[in-house]
Amino acid sequence: MYKVDAVIRPEKLEELKDKLYEIGVTGITVTEVYGCGLTRGQEEIYRGSVLYVNLLPKIKVEIVIYETPLDTLIDTIRGVCNTGHVGDGKIFVSELYTAVKIRTGERGGAAIIDDKA
Repeated sequence: MYKVDAVIRPEKLEELKDKLYEIGVTGITVTEVYGCGLTRGQEEIYRGSVLYVNLLPKIKVEIVIYETPLDTLIDTIRGVCNTGHVGDGKIFVSELYTAVKIRTGERGGAAIIDDKA
């Protein structure tokens, strides 16, 4: 069982959601975040003044997988979110010890498999 956090460009979210559903990912958590990487932001001109914006808006998508192959998930995220430009984002992968479904108490993979109920 893995948890995958992907920090992506906001405009890529809808396309990514569609592709994740196609590969069998049934649940995601999405958060609006701000951050910067190696570029440490960018300069913008606002009403004639130069502003240095060092935290850029991004979307963080959290996905926990049990049955979906990890490489398939990573390749899907990269395929959708890769523009070839700085700022495309990052993917972070962690192994999960367990998960617990609050409603039923199921643990492990059974807690994240969509039972359509």
